[in-house]
Amino acid sequence: MAANVTLLSHTPDPERVIAAAAKLCYSSASMDRLMEKIDQKDNGDFVQMLANMGHESPIEHVTFTFAIEGVSRSLLAQITRHRIASYSVKSQRYVSEKGFEFVTPPEIQAIPQAQELYQEAMAQAAASYQKLADLLQEKHTQTLIQQGMEEGAAKKAAQKMAIEDARFVLPNACETKMIVTMNARSLLNFFRHRCCNRAQWEIRDLAWKMLELVYQVAPNVFAKAGPSCAYGPCPEGKMSCGRAEQVREFCRQQKETWKNGHNSTGRN
Repeated sequence: MAANVTLLSHTPDPERVIAAAAKLCYSSASMDRLMEKIDQKDNGDFVQMLANMGHESPIEHVTFTFAIEGVSRSLLAQITRHRIASYSVKSQRYVSEKGFEFVTPPEIQAIPQAQELYQEAMAQAAASYQKLADLLQEKHTQTLIQQGMEEGAAKKAAQKMAIEDARFVLPNACETKMIVTMNARSLLNFFRHRCCNRAQWEIRDLAWKMLELVYQVAPNVFAKAGPSCAYGPCPEGKMSCGRAEQVREFCRQQKETWKNGHNSTGRN
């Protein structure tokens, strides 16, 4: 299972919005007049100038909303560390995980014996989850009936109560889905950290897919998006992967590919 990412929506005409926000800071003109004076063809150069100056606050006015599927709960724990964002995630309290889908790490998949053991662990977790859910639902149903609830309603309420506790045996590998909204400045920070070779493989794969989508919408905003070493020094010190030159070339090739309207096919 691989991450499936869709760009659901974004701020219309993002580079024009950024240019307006930046120029407003230094103009006494009315908003209508200011917008009239913004030349669409010059916006790209102006946005890149802001990036070169390190003037990032205007790009916070531009947001992007993604639908993300086929990722693990392990990834969820990582992405929510990026706190200047909004998240809506499939709930394990209200949605049954009977026969749940799961993510398999490539390194496990590459070893037949490891993959077999992994599949067994997932099957065991699924069986334990369902057995616990059944036991808990039976208990809660009887309790609710004794409290005066009609049997049908009791079973329905008991099921929700049961999966709330049964979910504790679910693994980090369990598949989840979410909708995520970030502003462009937060996305640049996200890409600096998560496109890096030292990022965990699953969130790195997700970050590159998200970068591809936003680059095609706002190439000047994300002209220097990617891992830190692609456009400056590596911040990892002695923990660096030592592949800065290869990463820079990879970023250049990827953005050239995206600029020509093609999908990416590789990863650094």
